[in-house]
Amino acid sequence: MYRNLIKPFFDKLFALLALIIASPIFIMVAILLAVFQNGKIFFRQYRPGKDEKIFQLIKFKTMRDDKDEAGELLPDEQRLTWIGKLVRKTSMDEIPQLLNIIKGDMSFVGPRPLLVEYLPLYNKEQKLRHKVTPGISGWAQVNGRNTISWQQKFELDVWYVKKQSFLLDLRIIFLTIFKVFKAEGISSEGVATIEKFKGN
Repeated sequence: MYRNLIKPFFDKLFALLALIIASPIFIMVAILLAVFQNGKIFFRQYRPGKDEKIFQLIKFKTMRDDKDEAGELLPDEQRLTWIGKLVRKTSMDEIPQLLNIIKGDMSFVGPRPLLVEYLPLYNKEQKLRHKVTPGISGWAQVNGRNTISWQQKFELDVWYVKKQSFLLDLRIIFLTIFKVFKAEGISSEGVATIEKFKGN
């Protein structure tokens, strides 16, 4: 009952309230990104949600689209702007995902929605992460985020799916707030974000 009724209702309610309260920050960040990133404010990408249903995730865009001579995108660390670093460090890039929560595609708490291209690479156990609605933050995010291996990340995601409860979600929310203030786990060693998952 909590997973299918209570949690979705309060997700949408609090997401709407949070969007109203955060609207001044939303507008300020949008203006700064428009000025320093050639008018490009939002990052949109298709991701798998609950039961692997595809939806369009929206975040603030923190990187330029700079390309090399061959037309390929430059590495993340070279495209990440100063304002992008600030927005990412403070997790303000996640604010637009409140719209995803209101639509019902996401939750405040759940496994992070990853790339569609990863779907064929998961083993049977790892696929369990799609049994619940993906979240802005999750058990893996408060236990290492981008500094832990993919294997550890998936193990934490699956553990959450099996143990999901109101008290666990509440604990993750408080830990997330603590992590945001400490700005922990934003990057993995040697890269600006995290290396791509290449399968087991």
